[in-house]
Amino acid sequence: MTDLSMTSIAQSQEVTDGFHLVIDALKLNGIDTIFGLPGIPITDLTRKAQAEGMRVISFRHEQNAGYAASIAGFMTQKPGICLTVSAPGFLNGLTALANATTNCFPMILISGSSEREIVDLQQGDYEEMDQLAIAKPLCKAAFRVLHAQDIGVGIARAIRAAVSGRPGGVYLDLPAQLFAQTIDARAGKKSLIKVVDPAPRQIPAPDAVQRALELLKSAIRPLILLGKGAAYAQADADIRALIERTGIPYLPMSMAKGLLPDTHGQSAAAARSYVLPEADVVLLVGARLNWLLSHAKGKTWGGKEHKDWGDQKFIQIDISPQEMDSNVRIDAPLVGDIGSCVSALLAGIGSSWAKPPADWLQAIAERKNKNLAKMAETLAKNPSPMNFHSALNVVRDIIKANPDAILVNEGANALDFTRSIVDMYKPRKRLDVGTWGIMGIGMGFSVAAAVVSGQPVIAIEGDSAFGFSGMEVETICRYNLPVCVVIFNNNGVYGGADVNPTGSPDVAPTVFVKGARYDKLMEAFGGVGVHATTPAELRRAMEEAVRSRKPTLVNAVIDETAGTESGRITRLNPQSAGKK
Repeated sequence: MTDLSMTSIAQSQEVTDGFHLVIDALKLNGIDTIFGLPGIPITDLTRKAQAEGMRVISFRHEQNAGYAASIAGFMTQKPGICLTVSAPGFLNGLTALANATTNCFPMILISGSSEREIVDLQQGDYEEMDQLAIAKPLCKAAFRVLHAQDIGVGIARAIRAAVSGRPGGVYLDLPAQLFAQTIDARAGKKSLIKVVDPAPRQIPAPDAVQRALELLKSAIRPLILLGKGAAYAQADADIRALIERTGIPYLPMSMAKGLLPDTHGQSAAAARSYVLPEADVVLLVGARLNWLLSHAKGKTWGGKEHKDWGDQKFIQIDISPQEMDSNVRIDAPLVGDIGSCVSALLAGIGSSWAKPPADWLQAIAERKNKNLAKMAETLAKNPSPMNFHSALNVVRDIIKANPDAILVNEGANALDFTRSIVDMYKPRKRLDVGTWGIMGIGMGFSVAAAVVSGQPVIAIEGDSAFGFSGMEVETICRYNLPVCVVIFNNNGVYGGADVNPTGSPDVAPTVFVKGARYDKLMEAFGGVGVHATTPAELRRAMEEAVRSRKPTLVNAVIDETAGTESGRITRLNPQSAGKK
């Protein structure tokens, strides 16, 4: 027998297994990073993935790994991968998966699971749970793979579901027995799928484009409203051209800040409360008329009561036709991907589009200048102890000097004040709590932002928000990531001034340990901890953190009376009117 025939026989006897097929399928599709937490039954999968050259970022809690995967998807337009163990680990990751779906972040939660024949008969397997059934209502799609030959198809379907159309979260269930299954190596390689054009362009209908242009042309007081979908689309140049060619004022939602610099002359952010009720035609680009925009109703939009519509007419760009008319009438729906829709509008606008009337622009400029001057006066003050304004004046300067740094932001007052005070200069540099306004995204987002971008990350955290994911500072130190965490420490939820009315030793429900030293937590894991009580101390600490790229946590002591209940959304926190 010849050497060639012996080689052919040897090759035909080579086998692969479920572990390697999962890894090979991900790598084939350009996915090189996994966020997760090892344990039964996926421990060896994490080891083998690392051995095959993938980056495996291991967290202390699956929810934080899930948040990391979701924001990686937002930043890259590829599904972020979160890998968890079964049952409790799966449930921990499910919160992040549901949040990803709500925010339109492409993410795949891959969880090991118990054996089907035992789960289906409810015989009591290790961590027995019908995970697929639980996941289905909370994500865009859910799949289970039972045979090694189907791994390639399962991962391809998950990738396509996560990024096509309106992006979102996908669940992929991999039972423990799947990983050890073996098949012929050549058959295994043949079974893998490289997904072609996973998020195909969706071109808007020409008549819809013309309808939108005619309505926009008729406007006397036009406004463009940018949502985080506009940031995700990465159609930055065309969006900027649309705004600048038309001369229309624009208002960015929080994660759309930086698509154009917040200091751009057409930004109406400092006159938000004026432009929303006064605008007559509003072009929504990747923004939804949900609670963050008062559902396009009520006083925010010029209505007398909270259910009253204003007089605005809306043009809405969205990839989902079901989004249209979800709260008020959409007069010119423009269905398609944002890049294609904006490009079509630009083609129709041409080079001779009439600018908005001067009195509209002048009215906005007057209110902007007045509000900005008032803000500058407030920021110039230096109270002792620090308040949110004096501390954020420092953060504002740091971001201006380091526009490539990524700002992660969560909290109540820490979120609201940062959003309005700190200017952003480049797209997708501000990552925050998004549509649900949740707590807990801070450290997961920070880890992913540093891993994906390689740029310094500055996380501005309320002390309450930090508590949801604070143990991940060990993860930041373990991977030596250039993350500077700044905790606005005001001793409690909203603030630390509440008092227990009964006089018992228990503190009020919103109060934390007074004078807590969060900086010591970072030091415990080898990072840099700084205790800052003045703006000057905060500035020195942040500048050094950005310069050194060392994991840093700054415990910024804030006046415990500086915050307000629920930040700016007090109306969502019911108050009792009854008396006993």
